[in-house]
Amino acid sequence: MPYTLAAPVHSLLEIKKSRFIGLVMPVADRPAAQAIVDRLRAEHPEAVHVCWALLAGGHSAAVDDGEPGGTAGRPMLEVLRHQDLEKVVAVVVRYFGGVKLGAGGLVRAYTDTVAQALLQAEKVPLRAMRELHAQVPYALEGLLRRLVQQQADATLLDVQHADAVTLRLSLPADIAAAFQQQASDACHGALVWLKPD
Repeated sequence: MPYTLAAPVHSLLEIKKSRFIGLVMPVADRPAAQAIVDRLRAEHPEAVHVCWALLAGGHSAAVDDGEPGGTAGRPMLEVLRHQDLEKVVAVVVRYFGGVKLGAGGLVRAYTDTVAQALLQAEKVPLRAMRELHAQVPYALEGLLRRLVQQQADATLLDVQHADAVTLRLSLPADIAAAFQQQASDACHGALVWLKPD
């Protein structure tokens, strides 16, 4: 089962006067990861390298940012894969201390920086989500909203008011069928499940 992280976690490693500042955090996709990398670049203008790795929704990235090829991004990515993580970005900001570490030293430094951060991280199971669209009379809107609020990890995404009320919601796929049955029963046949667009 894949996992993601509950919250961002930082680490700091110093090797031969070079400082490696690590960050691992949950992200939705590549644009979100790129925004984090850009922010860290702006926060650390004196840093020589901002290397990163990403596993998110079938997308992966391994960016060496000027380090010798395969010494930063790829080892960081392998740490994420080895931990069975998904929807996670790992970023390491390096301040060069004047002593070259060699290819093996760089691989160890980037790997260890990410691994140290992950030791402190809380992993949470990544649940597949499902989107549902429900249509109810105005009189049942409040009831359906309450049912959504009572479900852990359920989110009301959108509400449209026309001849009836259409609610678009997201909830874990493993409880979707049970929720649909519960909501249908509570609405006594006045709820219509629509096919998502």
